[in-house]
Order: sequence, then C-alpha cells, then structure tokens
Amino acid sequence: MSPICFSSIRTPDIYLWNTMIRAFSTSSEPQLSLLYYARMRENGVNPDKHTFPSLLKSFSKAKNGNPFQLFAHIVKFGFHFDHFVRNGLISAFATSGYMKSARQVFDECSEKDVVSWTALINGYVKNNSPIEGLQYFLKMRSIGMRVDEMTIVSVLCASGLVGDTNFGRWVHGFYVEAGRVRWDVYVGSALVDMYCKCGRCDDAHKVFDEMPFRNIVSWTALIAGYVHCNKFKNALLVFQHMLLEKIVPNQSTLTSVLSACSHIGALDQGRWIHGYIDRNQVHFNSAIGTALIDMYAKCGCINEALLVFERLPVKDVYSWTSIINALAMHGDALRALKLFSRMLGNKVQPNEVTFIGVLSACSHGGLVDVGRKYFKLMRQTYCLDPNVDHYGCMVDLLGRAGYLEEAIEMIEEMPMQPTAGVLGALFGACMIHKAFELGEQIGNYLIKLQPAHSGRYALLANLYSRSQKWEAAAHVRKLMKGKGVGKTPGCSWIEVQGIIHEFVSFDQSHSESNHIYMMLENLKFQLKLACYLPYTNLLVLETNDA
Repeated sequence: MSPICFSSIRTPDIYLWNTMIRAFSTSSEPQLSLLYYARMRENGVNPDKHTFPSLLKSFSKAKNGNPFQLFAHIVKFGFHFDHFVRNGLISAFATSGYMKSARQVFDECSEKDVVSWTALINGYVKNNSPIEGLQYFLKMRSIGMRVDEMTIVSVLCASGLVGDTNFGRWVHGFYVEAGRVRWDVYVGSALVDMYCKCGRCDDAHKVFDEMPFRNIVSWTALIAGYVHCNKFKNALLVFQHMLLEKIVPNQSTLTSVLSACSHIGALDQGRWIHGYIDRNQVHFNSAIGTALIDMYAKCGCINEALLVFERLPVKDVYSWTSIINALAMHGDALRALKLFSRMLGNKVQPNEVTFIGVLSACSHGGLVDVGRKYFKLMRQTYCLDPNVDHYGCMVDLLGRAGYLEEAIEMIEEMPMQPTAGVLGALFGACMIHKAFELGEQIGNYLIKLQPAHSGRYALLANLYSRSQKWEAAAHVRKLMKGKGVGKTPGCSWIEVQGIIHEFVSFDQSHSESNHIYMMLENLKFQLKLACYLPYTNLLVLETNDA
C-alpha cells in the first residue's frame, strides 16, 4: 500500500498501520516506520504483537537509533514476554551497539531458538567482538541447537575477522556435511570472504568456482579479498571476467577495483572505471568519490583528484580526509592545510586519520610550529587522543627539522610503546643530520625489535657506510646472513595500453624477459660510455664474506 492510498483512509485499523510500518522497516528509509508508529499512537490505536517486530527491524537496519525508547513501549503494552519481540530486541540492541542489553535480553529468554542465537552472534561480530561470537556459536552447538544459513554467515565473518583459518575450515566442513552449502549464494560468498581475510585466496577462488550460482555479492567478495591480500592484478582480472559475464558492478565492487588500481598505479583502468561510473550514472557516493581521489593521487594525478573532490555533492569527513592526505603525499603542504581550514569552516568534524594527513603535510613542508599547534588541537578541541601514527608524524616532523632532542622527549612521553615506524622516523632524522651515534643505538634496537626484518639490517649497514665504518657495516651483513634473514624481492608494476605488467627482482617469468634484460645491458653499456657514476652515499656495503 502506498502512503497516498493510506492517507486517503479515514480510520485505518491496526492491520493497515502494521502493513505500513512493516513496509518501511524493510525499505531504504526505515526511520519512517517509527514516524508511522508515532502517528498511529496519536490516532489512539494501540499496537499488537505484530507491530514491534517490524519496528525493531527498522532499528536494526537504520543502525543509529535508540531502542530503549521503544523498549519502554514494549513493556508498557506487555509484549516483552513475546518470543518474536524478544528476538527483535536482541537484534536491535546488538545492531545499535548495546551488547550488554542484548546479552541481558538473551539470557532472560526462556525459549531460545536459532534466531535468538544468531542475533546475538551477529551482534558480537558487528561490534568487533568476533571471539565472543565464536564462543557463543560453540555453546549453541554444544546444546544441539540447529543452525541455519544466517548463523553460518555470521560465524564465517567472525572467523575471517580473527584470521582463524582452521575454525573457518571446520565450519565449512560442518556445513558441507549438511549438504546445503552448494545451494546458498550467501554462505558461498561468506566462505570466499573468510578465506581471503585469512590469506587463503586460492581456497577462496576454489569455493567461488564451485558455486553453482554467483551474484554481485560473490564477485565483490572475491575482488575485495584479492585486494585485502595485496593481489591487485588478480582483483582486476576477476573484475574483467565479471564484466564479460554481464554482471553489473555495484558501488562496493567499484570501490574495491579502484583500490586495486591505486595500489599498482593502473591509471588507464582507473580512468575507464571513472568513465563507467559517469556513463552508467552510478550514484556518486562518498565511498566511490574517496576511492577515486585516492586512485588519482597515487597515480600522480593530483589535479584530477581535486576535480573529483570538488564534484562530490556531499563532502563528508572521509572525502575531506582523502584529499588532504593526497595533497600531503604530493608534498603540497600549504594547499593541504588550506583545505583543512576549509573543512573546519564547513563544520565537518575531523577524525584521527584527518590529523595524520595534516601532520604529514606539516612534516613535508617543514612547518614545525603549525604541526605542534595541530597536535595539541587534537586533544584540546576535538577530544582525540593521539595514537602511535600521530606520534610517528610528529617525530618525523621534529626530526627532519633538526629538533632531535625534542623528538626523543616525545618518544619518551608516549603513552604506548614506540613502534618500529616511530623509531624508524627518528633513525631517518639521524641520517639526515649525521647524528650517527644516536642512529647506531636506534638501529641496533630495531634489529632486536624485528630480528627477521631484512630492512632493519640494511638501515644500520647504510649508517655505518655513511660514517665510513666499513668493518661494522660488514659485520651487520654477516649477522644478517648468519641468521638466515633474506631480502624481500623488489616488486613493481607498470601499465601499458591498459595491460598490467608485473616485475619481481631476478625473476624471468615475464614473456618479454629476454628483451628486457638485453635492454638493461644496453643501458649499462651506454652509461659507462657516458662516464656516469652512481650516487653511493646511501648504498649498503656489499661483502663477499660468508
């Protein structure tokens, strides 16, 4: 029934009111169901047992309501003992972030069915407590409670969040034994997502290939999974295959594909996707806009990133943060800070990531006083406690500018243990300002902190080479070899006429490897003829010692 038809009825009964409430609770505007409930009460119509499950569903979908107001009405009209209402309450409380209340309602249920258990498990997963969700699933199985597809989807999501491949495989096997996994597209998509989040992309693709029916959720799960596993070329290949299958991508698909393009610098493909969005009039929401800004910025096209930003009809904190970080990454500190001021002028509240971009811009621009001001502003004005990344930006800012003592004081005053990134920033400052003694201490500490990280040995060897301590540099190289620490092969991508080419150090798997190495030898020969001498100040001393 449409709202126009409903408004023409002079005295609608409870059945008609419930029909409208139920319709809006599953629509794109679930908050309207609450509006119709208020109008129903104004007209003197009392709710029945069918009213509240629909209203509670609207809270679960809207994700930003306060179910306690509705809970008072449920108690008032005596429906808090109704089984369906209780299940709706568990879901509404959990989705709105009130897990303690959801757990209390669950514990007070005299009759718990699969819906009750699934609502609680799903609530823990959505509130970033996947371990608790898995524990309740085990309790559910221990009492012999049957599970359905919704339960399996929630449990697989929890397994992916904690990275527990073994538990995920057990759930996979358990459901296969029930003989239903091959027929449910949502369970299949959840399996793809779980395996990818656990770093098992081959298993994810195998599940995907075995699915008898695949929808856009399945395709997007596989694409996003490859992006999560840093297999960006695979993500683009799956996207191309999806288009050949005439599957229409949605906003989530396009956001994931743009992320893949940004990581490997696939500008042509990124531009094609931008054109696809325009040609097909895909709703230009914040997620797509932010992904486009990030893609253009990482591909070196900052002006195009700015054009996308200005085109956004609604600019939220994520789009502002993305363009500020993009300008900071390109070293345009003044324009980044100007946009930050404009953001504040538009009454958009910055978040932690926004300040990382702002402090990074200050570091690139050498704006020490401005950086100090904004670092204090975080806590004093916006009640944001600086995390380790913010401290890393400040150490980098102070260190680059030569304030090494202040940088050390900041590290000592950090409320958390300094990470390798923070210490690495200070080490970089030592290299810039030739504070080799301090740098040596930091370098040795970094090796103790990450003994299997080849880059830590390389940094210290670089320092010894710069300070002409050749024996010490050779000792670091020996230490690295003695511990069996190997270098991670360098990897790069290049896009030529829309085709992504991947290159790995000392790898000859590329079809044009012979021609490539012939060209490199030719370049070396020409450089020698030109008497070119490489800049070796930052090279690690190589030795032939075992």
